[in-house]
Amino acid sequence: MLQQKFLLIYLFISVLCSSCITNKDVVYLQDKGTTNHDSLLIKELSKPYRVQINDILSINVKALDNELTAIFNPVSTNNTSNGQGQAGLYFSGFTIDLHGNIKFPILGEINVLGYTIKEIEDKVKSELLAQYFKESAELFVTVKLAGLKYTTIGEVGTGVQTLYQDRVNIIEALANAGDISQTGDRRDVLIIRQYPDGQKIHHIDLTDIAAMQSPYYYIQPNDIILVKPLKRKALGAGQTAIQNITTIASILSVLVSTYFLTKNL
Repeated sequence: MLQQKFLLIYLFISVLCSSCITNKDVVYLQDKGTTNHDSLLIKELSKPYRVQINDILSINVKALDNELTAIFNPVSTNNTSNGQGQAGLYFSGFTIDLHGNIKFPILGEINVLGYTIKEIEDKVKSELLAQYFKESAELFVTVKLAGLKYTTIGEVGTGVQTLYQDRVNIIEALANAGDISQTGDRRDVLIIRQYPDGQKIHHIDLTDIAAMQSPYYYIQPNDIILVKPLKRKALGAGQTAIQNITTIASILSVLVSTYFLTKNL
């Protein structure tokens, strides 16, 4: 009977020890033999983003005569890196409506849904030259998204984040949010992405260097990044060997005390 009890204790200790969080759980972009490193350097998948409904665009028009372009630039966007600049673009930028249009001064509604930033620049410039400017005006049009906004939730710094960059990979996005906690599951990070026909959930393993070749390695505006907890956390196991030893010692103490108390009864 005593041997059976100690066998159960031994098995329980083995399970706890195996539940430690290892380097394989927390190290990003490990070499798992799933990709060719030489080709990896030239095959990162970063396609031009195509704008969607509710995106906000900052459009700046310049020409030789600044007075002619004043009507197209009602808001100064020089300080978009702070809250006031972002709020200014929210109220005075060009929001893509439910029909995929923006309302532009003089030109009226312009459909831009599904266009890249470069295609929108070319379209706005072409319309302005056709209706308002002459070629001699040396027109210059700049279009940018009003920040790359995304949401992080789960075992990571939670909140809505905004980065003022044209492209951001998921490692940068997570680092900006405070990084995944030690108990977060890096092997199966969920990306909830908006498409014209609705939302889709994608999965990416950030512990594998092959993630750099994933079409979801670069995030898009309005992405939701969800990091699940490791099963070890759900089981209440320790994160390190020391924590597990402490847990085991406590359990053993209780078991031994219980054994001797029941033996003396």
